[in-house]
Amino acid sequence: MALNNSNPNNYEYVTNHLEIHVLGGIKLNKLDSLRVTLSIQKPEQYNVVRQSIDLYNDNQIEKLVRKIAERLEIGTSVVRRTLQELTKELENYRFLLVEKETIANQPFYKELSATEIKEAETFLKSKDLLKKTNKLIGQSGVIGEENNRLTMYLIFTSRKTNNPLHCISLGSSGAGKTHLQSSIALLMPEEDVIEVTNLSANALYYFAQKELCHKIIIIEDMDGAMSVLYPLREIASKKRITKTVVHKNAKGETKTIHLTVEGPVCIAGATTQESIYEDNSNRSFLLYIDESEEQDKKIMQYQRLISAGKVNEDEEHKARELLKNVQRVLKPIKVINPFAEFLELPQSVFKPRRTNSHYLQFIEAITFYKQYRRSTQYDKDTGEEYIETTIEDIEEANELIIDVLLRKSDTLTGACRNHLENLKDYLIKNNQTTFTNAEIRRRLRVKETTLRRYNTQLLEENYIQRVKAKTKSYAYEIVEMGEYENLKKQIDKALRNCIDNIKVAS
Repeated sequence: MALNNSNPNNYEYVTNHLEIHVLGGIKLNKLDSLRVTLSIQKPEQYNVVRQSIDLYNDNQIEKLVRKIAERLEIGTSVVRRTLQELTKELENYRFLLVEKETIANQPFYKELSATEIKEAETFLKSKDLLKKTNKLIGQSGVIGEENNRLTMYLIFTSRKTNNPLHCISLGSSGAGKTHLQSSIALLMPEEDVIEVTNLSANALYYFAQKELCHKIIIIEDMDGAMSVLYPLREIASKKRITKTVVHKNAKGETKTIHLTVEGPVCIAGATTQESIYEDNSNRSFLLYIDESEEQDKKIMQYQRLISAGKVNEDEEHKARELLKNVQRVLKPIKVINPFAEFLELPQSVFKPRRTNSHYLQFIEAITFYKQYRRSTQYDKDTGEEYIETTIEDIEEANELIIDVLLRKSDTLTGACRNHLENLKDYLIKNNQTTFTNAEIRRRLRVKETTLRRYNTQLLEENYIQRVKAKTKSYAYEIVEMGEYENLKKQIDKALRNCIDNIKVAS
């Protein structure tokens, strides 16, 4: 009789002589053994033999045959034949289960139809591609954050190149850091995104060697990846990580093996604590979330529209699917920037070597994304295909990256800088030059501990200074109101000079 597997925790195998139940089903992880727990009795009788056994072990089988024959008063040949037939049925069923599990666990790869391919390629060939892409990102449901969302989209696109970029979203709790990166991740093909909430210290080393190649690793909160920050930095910089571990083989022999996981990968994370992740931040674009009142109003209005049922979810879905398909039709191709030697960063930028590399890679990411608008060229010596960066690509990169460079040139952390700029706006609005802690806590609604931390940093960096006050408490004044605007003008001028030099040389 065939095996009855309708109950996954209690398979039944009934013959004219024996009724056998396989309790707890079968395990799929070790195919070199077939360990089961059997409940065996004669049909319509209550005398039961229960035994855990490996059906691939002849010695165990012979002992069980004799035990069943003696206990149930049945011939050994009948028991032996029944167990052999059961073993064959279980073996065949396990192969079916393993095959189903293998198919179920295969990475999802969407096969695009001819219509979808044509639509995606037509979009990529369109004029003002970055503007249209940004508009489509907005139509997909990403509200506001125009610069950040397009920059992140291009950073995620760079995963398909040999030098991917990385980003960290920064902002206060509840500002929408995780929401932004999750929303942009939804615009990427599912097969290219790995989202994690928590990573153990050795988790990265146990991926298959090529499993992470050209993937995006989304970390919902960097606090959940504290133990794996070092391997994340290494795979970001060196594009591979290796760990040596001790392993016992099937014979019990101890051997040293090397676990190697290869990149390149694109890594994105979100955190409120910029200073804690400085080593990782140096390897990443820092995207500061817009926490302005205007952005708050946009988000809350969108939330109200959703609640009122006035958001066209079909249009949002179509926009997401088109952007996913756009990503799928992008092909690996080398990018050459003939203007790279003219691109000099302003002297105010900290860690200029790494920032300069990021700047050049970002320009290459834009060129890569616009590959359908570029004519393919061939290296005369190697025959390798490549496309070239244009001045337009550099101008668009400069427009998007100026905020990133501005933050890279600032001696203050992002949160402290935001506080200082809010403080300036408050003083200008109220026609004041000095302020007290009590006043700022009350008017700007800043916690005492947070304000004390900001003041410490601002005093150390000489952005504010103490002044005499009429009361016993301290008063403060800002040393230079226009310093941040001057820094921005300096960076903007340096970037414009690069474009002017290229045009002169051309």
